[in-house]
Amino acid sequence: MTDVRWVVFFTLLSLLASSVTASDDRGKNNTKGIGYDGRSLIINGKRELLFSGSIHYTRSTPDMWPELIQKAKRGGLNVIQTYVFWNIHEPVKGEFNFEGQYDLVKFIKLIQDHKMYATLRVGPFIQAEWNHGGLPYWLREVPNITFRSDNEPFKYHMKNYVTMIIDKMKAEKLFASQGGPIILSQIENEYNTIQLAFRKSGDSYVQWAGNLALDLNTGVPWVMCKQVDAPGPVINTCNGRHCGDTFVGPNKPDKPSLWTENWTAQFRVFGDPPSQRAAEDIAFSTARFFSKNGTLTNYYMYHGGTNFGRTSAHFVTTRYYDEAPLDEFGLPREPKYSHLRDLHRALNLGKRALLWGTPSVEKFSEATEFRVYEGSGSCAAFLANNATNKAQNVTFRGISYYLPPKSISILPDCKTVVYNTQTIVSQHNARTFVKSEVANEKLASNWEMTNEIIPNFDQLPNKAKNPLELFGLTKDTTDYAFYATSINLGWRDLPMKQDTAPVLMVASLGHSLLAFVNGEYVGCGHGSHIDKSFVFQRPINLKPGVNSIVILGGLVGLPDSGVYMEKRFAGPRSVEILGLNTGTLDLTNNHWGHQVGLEGERIRVYSEEGLNKMKWRKLEDKRPALSWFKTTFDAPEGDKSVAIRMNTMGKGMIWINGKSIGRYWVSYLSPLGEPTQSEYHVPRSFLKPTDNLMVVLEEEEGGKPEEIQIELVDRDTICSYITDIHPPPVQAWEHKNKQLRPRLGAPKPVAGLHCPTHKVITEVQFASYGDPTGFCGAYLVGNCTVPATKEVVEKHCLGKNSCEVPYEKELLTQKQDPCPDVTKNLAIQVKCDYKK
Repeated sequence: MTDVRWVVFFTLLSLLASSVTASDDRGKNNTKGIGYDGRSLIINGKRELLFSGSIHYTRSTPDMWPELIQKAKRGGLNVIQTYVFWNIHEPVKGEFNFEGQYDLVKFIKLIQDHKMYATLRVGPFIQAEWNHGGLPYWLREVPNITFRSDNEPFKYHMKNYVTMIIDKMKAEKLFASQGGPIILSQIENEYNTIQLAFRKSGDSYVQWAGNLALDLNTGVPWVMCKQVDAPGPVINTCNGRHCGDTFVGPNKPDKPSLWTENWTAQFRVFGDPPSQRAAEDIAFSTARFFSKNGTLTNYYMYHGGTNFGRTSAHFVTTRYYDEAPLDEFGLPREPKYSHLRDLHRALNLGKRALLWGTPSVEKFSEATEFRVYEGSGSCAAFLANNATNKAQNVTFRGISYYLPPKSISILPDCKTVVYNTQTIVSQHNARTFVKSEVANEKLASNWEMTNEIIPNFDQLPNKAKNPLELFGLTKDTTDYAFYATSINLGWRDLPMKQDTAPVLMVASLGHSLLAFVNGEYVGCGHGSHIDKSFVFQRPINLKPGVNSIVILGGLVGLPDSGVYMEKRFAGPRSVEILGLNTGTLDLTNNHWGHQVGLEGERIRVYSEEGLNKMKWRKLEDKRPALSWFKTTFDAPEGDKSVAIRMNTMGKGMIWINGKSIGRYWVSYLSPLGEPTQSEYHVPRSFLKPTDNLMVVLEEEEGGKPEEIQIELVDRDTICSYITDIHPPPVQAWEHKNKQLRPRLGAPKPVAGLHCPTHKVITEVQFASYGDPTGFCGAYLVGNCTVPATKEVVEKHCLGKNSCEVPYEKELLTQKQDPCPDVTKNLAIQVKCDYKK
């Protein structure tokens, strides 16, 4: 940076500092607990490298929390990050819920029990693909409110809520300054994305929010993500996929570079194709961030989780971030989980240099660069190849190194490669869904059905001239509301020709609808995550006399982002009948009756108490729209995760023993012609040993509940793929007496395999030393394979919980190589199970 640019840089920083109304000492340094400087957070007087993962207590169950935290720790994390969900904790103004699945204090204490740190993202706006961005619905109805702006009604309620949460944490002594695990807190969330819409009101709101947080005196730093004008000592942080390249840095030189959301995949909405992010790409971006003075990354999400009930935002699937290192069921997704674990270990091997060394950069070529931290008797280097399609051979300090395309090699001693982001040494696995014999034994034969009675105008008490707006009508208590009107037609109004029919046209602001004419189902329509609005048009049968027109308006979650969320609308906007002899008939102002929710919801037909309040019958061939189905089943055998496969249904919701496991929507196909989500998670804690009640609300016509299947979920198929360029596993190295040393003997490449806890390798399903193709779960023998490979693997691995097969030509060929001229790789696939 030239002298002139330095002047400009520090001038800008001075201008930012001059706009701060808070004291710059608040929240910055705390000798007892947490402080920071321009390199890192300082915990109990020590700089730290922090590897964090988002695990949301609301998206899992309390019985899952200990194992999720344990797995995160085994994955090399030392911090757990979570949002705090206002609309869960205060669904009704002044009425609070911190019980069961929403026991925030218990969750934070569990983190502490595992000797890990916590980051508390208080918000109160959180987005998070969560219903209404975490804001309670009742907030919309506060007079003269404007969300997230310098607006007195909003600030009043925000201050009360944030203060209540902080006081709750203080009372339990959960901040690090009190000896607790919370080392960071966050106020607001990505406000910079809407700040310009509010102009000066947005700028003043940022300062107000930051100062509100600082004045709460937690004794730990506060952060604002993606907020370049974070006030005073509040740290501005980065969110995104590539913060090593996109983050402009902290707004003051004495603040550290922190990455609060390192996206491990992409959330999915109904209608989406699969979303993935390769482990290699995450590892590259993370290594790059740490090579550029970063000292904290948080994987968002680390555990995918489930949007139970109606908690997902508009059109977001019930399964959340399933591509995370721990999938929806909490199972490690390999190689993502272990490849990142190895990255954390590699970075920790260079920890002293990264935290205390002086950084420097050397360009080797247009595509390659070396970033070095050196000082205090330590040295660590990052050798980066930024070319996406071409490997590079480089020379660093007199030693030659091979860099695969788009990769970074980490040298904790500036000499030894212990990790490369593109070269996965850790194992792979494949997820399988297997039909449960026990649970399905009586499931199919026990189904019964009933259906909602479609009301008419006279039966609905809530009358209005126009169809009422759907968010305001339902008030986030249900996804559904009936709209009914009636029209009196003479025979001359109706089309005379037999090949023509009137058409019902409904312009809707979203999200979905069902239409009924004279009690008969006409059809359904819906918008999308991108465009909630849609126009529904269907031919209808009308008769002389009074005709009933009924619309069931449907929601798929409230909005979770953007400006003026309190002014978003949904539901029927106009209703017309086309094709009458008398022309188009506009029913919009025809007077409408309304009913909030379904009768089955009102009587809680999905619970044991409400079950007998409706008349059930055996399954019939005709299954009208808005049908309820019920059955019973016994808990699946074993202790594997449980899912329900819903491929034969349309759209609706599922309850198990009275608890909603979320919305399903398998009739909304992705561009690939497949449902976005077919399997739905049932936590084991929701189940009894026998006679579990399953109730399904099916909105659409048809559906085959008798073909619903309960499945067991595992990742017991594990694999390894090793080539000549793979380094030894990073676990082969340790720092001892300030030097990088091998743990045991000379480190060598190995194919490492590790079964889940208490399981052993019971079968070697595939083993080829040659040129195999495919991927874990679907390997194929190529043109060359050494026959002895499987026998070698079996000898090393069968009956063991974990094993290592040395990547040695002499061992793998057993001196019988049928294709000596072929460059070889080693692919192994094994099955894990309980020891027989």
